[in-house]
Amino acid sequence: MREQLLDAVWRGATEGGFDPAGYEPDLTEGQHLQLQLLERWRDRGESVGGWKLGMTSGQSRDAFGVGFRPFGFILNSRIIESGSQISVRKIRHGGIENELCFLIGKSLGASATRDDAIAAVAGVSPAFEVNQRRIQGDATPGLRIADDLANWGLVVGSPVAVPADLDKLTVILSRSGEELARVSARDHIDDHYETLATLARKLAEHGLELQPGQRVITGAFTRTALEPGSYVGDFGPAIGRVAVEVRA
Repeated sequence: MREQLLDAVWRGATEGGFDPAGYEPDLTEGQHLQLQLLERWRDRGESVGGWKLGMTSGQSRDAFGVGFRPFGFILNSRIIESGSQISVRKIRHGGIENELCFLIGKSLGASATRDDAIAAVAGVSPAFEVNQRRIQGDATPGLRIADDLANWGLVVGSPVAVPADLDKLTVILSRSGEELARVSARDHIDDHYETLATLARKLAEHGLELQPGQRVITGAFTRTALEPGSYVGDFGPAIGRVAVEVRA
């Protein structure tokens, strides 16, 4: 049954959608299936460019259980620069989220602490996570994890030194000049360095680690459906803006 579900998730990853046909993996199995999905991408010559930790912010926080934080991978080929163009025809049923993206400068592994994470970060960028709703029908927590937490890719701006107090950020999402959402960081999202340390420890359980050059997104500030238009994520003067043009 696991192989059949993995085949279905792979079809979703490569074709844009799949029917889970009643399969309901638990949270642990979902994480294992996700890593098997990553191996299939690697067999195609892909590599990991970064990671995400889920259920860290807003209404999604603790959605899979109090304190439960699943991880997902980001393919290197799907990390694109701010100002690029993407197509809604290529990313059906897509979404876009403002996220902080941390650049890892030193390895982080099984014993990572918050202080270790602070020392390991080489910079932070304004970013958009691009998501894709690939699961047809009920999207149970285990399935969502197996499906890489819906990640399609990442749009990343220029890295800067991390500001002293990330809680003071106000993050704005706009499309074609219209403000769609505005969120204050304080009380909205988990501590970013704790998130990085948690991610490192969770990866270590699977024989993996955060490596220099990888990018990590730590949770959504704002989100909206992916539609044609010019998107801007404004993180204020200390971090800057990220932009992407979405074509029909």
